[in-house]
Amino acid sequence: MSTNTAYYIPHKATWPVMATAGLMLTLAGFANYLNGNSAGSGMMITGLLVFIAMLGAWFALQATESESGMYNHGVGISYRMGMMWFIFSEVMFFAVFFGALWYTRNLSVSWLGETGAVSGPGRSTHDVLWPAFQAVWPTNGPGKVGGDFEPMGAFGLPFLNTLILLTSGVTCTWAHHGLLAKNRSQLIKGLAATVGLGFLFVAFQASEYHEAYAEMGLTLGSGIYGSTFFMLTGFHGFHVCVGAIILSVVLFRSWKGHFTPENHFAFEAAAWYWHFVDVVWLGLFVFVYLL
Repeated sequence: MSTNTAYYIPHKATWPVMATAGLMLTLAGFANYLNGNSAGSGMMITGLLVFIAMLGAWFALQATESESGMYNHGVGISYRMGMMWFIFSEVMFFAVFFGALWYTRNLSVSWLGETGAVSGPGRSTHDVLWPAFQAVWPTNGPGKVGGDFEPMGAFGLPFLNTLILLTSGVTCTWAHHGLLAKNRSQLIKGLAATVGLGFLFVAFQASEYHEAYAEMGLTLGSGIYGSTFFMLTGFHGFHVCVGAIILSVVLFRSWKGHFTPENHFAFEAAAWYWHFVDVVWLGLFVFVYLL
């Protein structure tokens, strides 16, 4: 970390504007694609390319500034506080989805199945809202409660992915110890293993999705069970992919000779994010697959 007393402030902030433009174009393209607009896919791909180019340029600028000693202790504190709040926002993001799953499975299903809760003269909530509903989980929507699809089991690929993510957490920590001990070979090997395990997790999840759609009849349209399953596992898979990309950048920088035991917050931030992804998966494995 630099000994400069001045707090570094960028002269111009063009990359956040570019990031916003790329994301807006991506979302607009995706919305048009879902609605059958032929231009949607092109807009979406263009937006993604803009966003990826922004990330590469912004990461390169940050690395250059850090390695040139432009950041002092105050900047380091700001980075840490920013990462902490970002991870907290991600915790709340997943907490909402876990809450939706819990509310649906433990409250909504039972309420819809109650025949004694009167909502009118001699009529129950069950009779008024959904007379044919059966209070069982998993549910597949009107006329198909518990049928037409096979629920995803906990063992097999989901359990294997759990072992993969737990192992990746160990290799990430091993890499960190290598950095602190000035053992660059251990740092690079640990990061390479972590990145490889992360992308292996994503590949296995893609295989799981293919099996769900092609063989089990479990899709996004399979009622509330299908939508919550793919919502939770899909968003988590996206976070794993993002974390693996971030760790790939850290791996490249480590290979280039960046980071010292005294100055390596980029590595720490990536490690914090990766351990957060690990913990979320453990909760997801229990609440989505086991229960």
